[in-house]
Amino acid sequence: MKRILIVDDEEEIRKLVAATLPKIDCEVLSAESGEEAVKIAKNKKPDLIMMDINMPGRYDGLQATSLIKNDPGTRDCFIILLTSFGADRDKQKGFEAGADDYFVKPFSPLELLRKIDEILG
Repeated sequence: MKRILIVDDEEEIRKLVAATLPKIDCEVLSAESGEEAVKIAKNKKPDLIMMDINMPGRYDGLQATSLIKNDPGTRDCFIILLTSFGADRDKQKGFEAGADDYFVKPFSPLELLRKIDEILG
């Protein structure tokens, strides 16, 4: 079974992203901080992580992405950053941290669905 981890400090956003997921057999996990995301990634090894950048706590989304992508046990997790930061400089930082894709809020649910289908096959 595929695992998808949704990481955002706002519960409403986590619910919205979960509601856009295709009707596939998958386990949906959620985290409200970068630190929690890193722990879940290490323990559950999700196939896909959708991560916000701006989050309170020990790690923001960029730091969490970097930690996940630099750990041999989790580096294969596909990470999509879902964020309100849309400047080219922000996108560059996201890709430098290890993100595989980048969506700016508000994002197109159809584009996100296409990307999820592409990733999970």
